[in-house]
Amino acid sequence: MKKVLLVVMALMLTIGLAACGSSNSKNDNSKNSGTTNTGNAGSGDSAALKGSLLAAGSSALQPLVEQVSTKFMADSKYSGITVQVQGGGSGTGLTQVSGGQAQIGNSDIFAEEKFKDADAAIAKELVDHQVAVVAMATVVNKDVKVDNLTKAQLVDIFTGKVTNWKDLGGADEKITIVNRPSSSGTRKTFEKYALGTKSEDLKGSIQEDSSGTVKKLVADTKGAIGYLALSYLDDSVKTVKYEGVEPKEENIVTGAYPVWAYEHMYTKGEPDAVAKAFLDYMMSDAVQNADVVELGYIPVGKMQVKRDVAGNVTK
Repeated sequence: MKKVLLVVMALMLTIGLAACGSSNSKNDNSKNSGTTNTGNAGSGDSAALKGSLLAAGSSALQPLVEQVSTKFMADSKYSGITVQVQGGGSGTGLTQVSGGQAQIGNSDIFAEEKFKDADAAIAKELVDHQVAVVAMATVVNKDVKVDNLTKAQLVDIFTGKVTNWKDLGGADEKITIVNRPSSSGTRKTFEKYALGTKSEDLKGSIQEDSSGTVKKLVADTKGAIGYLALSYLDDSVKTVKYEGVEPKEENIVTGAYPVWAYEHMYTKGEPDAVAKAFLDYMMSDAVQNADVVELGYIPVGKMQVKRDVAGNVTK
């Protein structure tokens, strides 16, 4: 009888210990399942990322960054991140990211083109993230009766040698130049690949900091000429061919139309977890195949040619 009692007590003790262990295990698992990742980029838990991000610079890239940032913040996976987008030109974006005022510097030009000679060390601190390709088109007021301009003709216009459309096959009408400031990456791209020389800030010309304002002024000013990224084009202005070639995707990807540039999003050093999440989102198939194309940019992966800092093009 005593032996039976001892066996029963031992069995009950074993069952009790097992139940206790199971309960502790469940409690531990419950605690672990509530753990929050506060910013490990490699964890894959994007919703745990928290912080703010300022992307400033290129007005040519601004429409894309604004549209993508709105979608990014609306995505529940990135609900803890706030993205602010500002323009100001490529030079401003590169200066702000190098100085730490912005986490991302949007630019139409390579950092090496902005920071040269004594400032070359600054460019080396910046990491280039190429997110799209943008082409610049010459645009004129819709009353201008000129459909094509050669490189030489554009140089004559933007250096003041030709001041009337009649000298270019158009009507007897004064040419009004709407230019961008010297800090503009759009201006540098246009000068480098369309003119092959610097344009001049001529007396009587208009200088505007925003691509949107350039478009409005060209549309509203008779005889006006300017240049815009394809992402800004609409039927309020007239697009002019360059050396007989239209600024269309099929001509840009092959290099037949030469006035194009990479859209860069620079970070100072490697991006932190918040900036990396946004840059990864920008390069996602959903953005590259939808937003980039919809807004008139070209995905980098579609280009059949490459361009280096010096402007050399290779297949």
